[in-house]
Amino acid sequence: MKVKVLASGSKGNSSLVICNDTKLLIDIGITFSKLCTHLELNNISIDDINALLITHSHADHIKGLSTFIKKTNIKIYIPEKMYIELSDIVPKDRCVFVEDQFNINDVFIELIHTSHDTNISVGYIIEHNNKTLVHVTDTGYINRKYLQKIVDKNIYVIESNHDEAMLMDGPYPRFLKERVISDRGHLSNKTTASYLKKVTTNNTKYVVLAHISEKNNTKDLAYKESSEAIKDKNIKLLIADQNEESDLIEV
Repeated sequence: MKVKVLASGSKGNSSLVICNDTKLLIDIGITFSKLCTHLELNNISIDDINALLITHSHADHIKGLSTFIKKTNIKIYIPEKMYIELSDIVPKDRCVFVEDQFNINDVFIELIHTSHDTNISVGYIIEHNNKTLVHVTDTGYINRKYLQKIVDKNIYVIESNHDEAMLMDGPYPRFLKERVISDRGHLSNKTTASYLKKVTTNNTKYVVLAHISEKNNTKDLAYKESSEAIKDKNIKLLIADQNEESDLIEV
């Protein structure tokens, strides 16, 4: 299993997951042309992609979806409830409506139902050849049920969106601060670190901190908080970037 975060932040998000011959995209919050450029830099054609998974309908996760629909025949895998918010963009026959557990070729995928200010939002547990990726962003918290499901995995891509003090002392209006810090907002550095301390094990090889706020966080603050939480484990901690793709990580 190989994973690369192509872009991550409030301006656009997209990740690439490679499981042998099966190549998956998670979100297309960047332009279609930028996505193709990222893929080409990794010697991948858009035609090599088997499926697009979408976490939720906010613009920073579906910005390039309209053009993607027009220029490819790739299926969109979503819970049926999500279609309500995507029906103006995606023809129904382009969708594969998924249950909480499903397969794409020999890749097993389980949904993590997240808590965000949209009709439905999800994360993913992706398993292939006994290796597992957890991909969770855009949630105010992780339900205890799902926290138990994501223990002892090999790779975590998880948001560490804001530093609580920076957020509350920062430029956002009060209503927006309350939205970000709420149970339907985003994970703070502190909360993410507490989760990582609970779920990571010596089998965990990589943690990628994602969706770092440009105004309410710094990479150093996010890194410091999570590195302290996993310091007793041999885990490589990476920070995803808005403008530069991450290293290709492999387990």
